[in-house]
Amino acid sequence: MNATDLASLLCSRLCHDLLSPVGALNNGLELMADEQDPEMRERCLELLNESARVSANKLKFFRLAFGAAGGFGETIDTGEAHAALAGLFGPEKRLELGWMVPGDALPKGAVKLLLNLALIAGDALVRGGRLDVGAERDGGRLEIVIRGEGPRILLDPNLRETLVKGNAGGTVEPRAAGAWLAHALASEAGGEIRLSDPAEPVLMIGATLQV
Repeated sequence: MNATDLASLLCSRLCHDLLSPVGALNNGLELMADEQDPEMRERCLELLNESARVSANKLKFFRLAFGAAGGFGETIDTGEAHAALAGLFGPEKRLELGWMVPGDALPKGAVKLLLNLALIAGDALVRGGRLDVGAERDGGRLEIVIRGEGPRILLDPNLRETLVKGNAGGTVEPRAAGAWLAHALASEAGGEIRLSDPAEPVLMIGATLQV
């Protein structure tokens, strides 16, 4: 995949994920314009506050996972990555998040890879569950492990193939943007991505990078 196609996929993913909360903001404003009942206006304000919070959390996450976050520096604070992931999945209580990443800075590419793999695993837990994110330095190598466990795990074969090989036989969809980017980041760093067997009751995604 060329850079233009990847950028298009990332933009499509961003628009897809922001459509719902931004649409809710628009609906709330329309209701506020016509509603005179104080109780209903208060409920409209709650809707607006919630939609604004969700939009902001998603933008913060995508800024780190997809964008050029961190300015011109070569590293990103892992605490910032933790906060972005917790903001994306935590408030809805759909997923329980476990974070086992060293409390220092990691290379930009490693943080982006970690966040994209966590996003893919989180999306695969369609009925909620637990998402554990871990990373450990071993000399000049960085090991990243993402573990997802829940009542249902759905990660289709095309997405699996994209993660590991960088290509898929099926139709390319916006949700595949993170998989394409993750594969590219791992390849550029001289690493690889590994996935657990689909028959396993938990989803495990591992990545090894040279840092």
